Amino acid sequence: MSRTSRVSRRTAVTAAAATAALLPLTGLTEAHAASAGPAFLHGVASGDPLPDGVLLWTRITPSPDAVPGSGRGAAVKVAWEVSTSKDFRSVVARGSVRSSAATDHTIKADVRGLRPGTAYYYRFAVGKTLSPVGRTRTAPAAGASDGNIRFGVVSCANWEAGYFSAYRHLAARSDLDAVLHLGDYIYEYGTGTYPAAKYVVRQHAPQHEIVSLADYRTRHGHYRTDADLQAVHAAHPVIAIWDDHEFANDAWSGGAENHQPEAEGAWARRVEAAKQAYFEWMPVRPSIKGTTYRRLQFGALADLHLLDLRSFRSEQAKGGSGAVDDPERTITGRAQLDWLKSGLAASNAQWKLVGTSVMISPFAFGSLPAHVLKPLVELLGLPKEGFAPSVDQWDGYTDDRRELLAHLRDRGIDNTVFLTGDIHMAWANDVPVKAATYPLSPSAATEFVVTSVTSDNIDDLLHVAPHTLSLPAVAAIKVANRHVKWLDMDSHGYGVLDVTEQRTQMDYYTVSDRKDPNATSRWARSYRTKSGTQRVERADQPVR
Repeated sequence: MSRTSRVSRRTAVTAAAATAALLPLTGLTEAHAASAGPAFLHGVASGDPLPDGVLLWTRITPSPDAVPGSGRGAAVKVAWEVSTSKDFRSVVARGSVRSSAATDHTIKADVRGLRPGTAYYYRFAVGKTLSPVGRTRTAPAAGASDGNIRFGVVSCANWEAGYFSAYRHLAARSDLDAVLHLGDYIYEYGTGTYPAAKYVVRQHAPQHEIVSLADYRTRHGHYRTDADLQAVHAAHPVIAIWDDHEFANDAWSGGAENHQPEAEGAWARRVEAAKQAYFEWMPVRPSIKGTTYRRLQFGALADLHLLDLRSFRSEQAKGGSGAVDDPERTITGRAQLDWLKSGLAASNAQWKLVGTSVMISPFAFGSLPAHVLKPLVELLGLPKEGFAPSVDQWDGYTDDRRELLAHLRDRGIDNTVFLTGDIHMAWANDVPVKAATYPLSPSAATEFVVTSVTSDNIDDLLHVAPHTLSLPAVAAIKVANRHVKWLDMDSHGYGVLDVTEQRTQMDYYTVSDRKDPNATSRWARSYRTKSGTQRVERADQPVR
């Protein structure tokens, strides 16, 4: 049965409808935990869907003192069951997992033996205490090509900067196969650091910068008390990769801009703690030990290649040093780049989707107004003494990009679409082989960049109304970067990616106000890539 005939189409929902739809899925409150026995306070989640299975996740609080990061609480046996009906009269799989403080009382069940392209309901139990009910969906069968696949796409959710309304609006949709999270799921800063204290909407926990395993566990647990975040996990499988803030700002293999060894200890110890907490709290399979790079298949329509661009990268280059072109420097690491190249070449899927946490399209400043240049330099993490490229993106590692794009062109690999977050702006780009001569030179791929859920963008940094002072910058960037077809520097929101044999389309949605817990959502723009073109073009309306 085709995807179109299975579900009714909708492209936006009101905040009221979203809230009503998700009430049965919200977790128990912390106040309840203080007065009761075992409780599921942090919701449920699923992830990494396969044609025959999916990964299920929850956390049990066995006693009131067993808060995230505490190391307390007795081990308990947690049962799980999967059903084709939400009343659980048609259970198709069940089992149990033992929870303990060793994994911060998080548990995972990698369920197999399910039917492809099928919606399921799942829940957990400790004795008579039941978790919220979650919905999930398996991937299409291998070789299936009818209908479409559809993903929500998000990035950059800073707790202190606002509310996660984007998650609520995605949770209320019934037409998604999964939600793709492209990184910065959490932020590591201490309270009042980013944004500044007077702009903080709600405070982090713990309030200090997170460094230890207990810190990272506590921060993940605090995020999981958000009702909108719980709702999106309960409504759809989430496919996640990490970026830098899951560790520390501008992380690389040997350190980070926001890590001071003399005060915070060895970088390797901090990374180990951050990774352990991430894999405990996220519904993610670590396919390569200690990393998130892996590959998922969605029938004959798409292969999804997910990258880890922090664990293996060289240190960011200094502005103006010329090191960005050094072939000895890497953003992917040799093994991951070879893995990606071989996977792209071997793929028989109509579309090759690549989840990359930072932008691969080249980016030149052009003639930017001085009042915009300063916050843009801050946003991109650039050296303030000069107009260097964005050295934390693929622009800082041009040899890896050149090799990858040459591989696409030389092997005739078409229909490659990069899906990107990080930059707190929305972009629709061609990915040129040689940007300086584009459009006379070809485009090797296309790229859709989603803006942030809440994290500061240009108007937030300037403290001005959106789409005012940034407009000259948008115009200048498009003149200097002819492969950039659209750019929104100010909005917060999410994307919805729809994939068919004929085209891949990104519908961009914005939320009305990140500081409003009841923010509404509206469609802003749509861009698509038609099969065989390696170019983006504007679409007049979202896919319905």
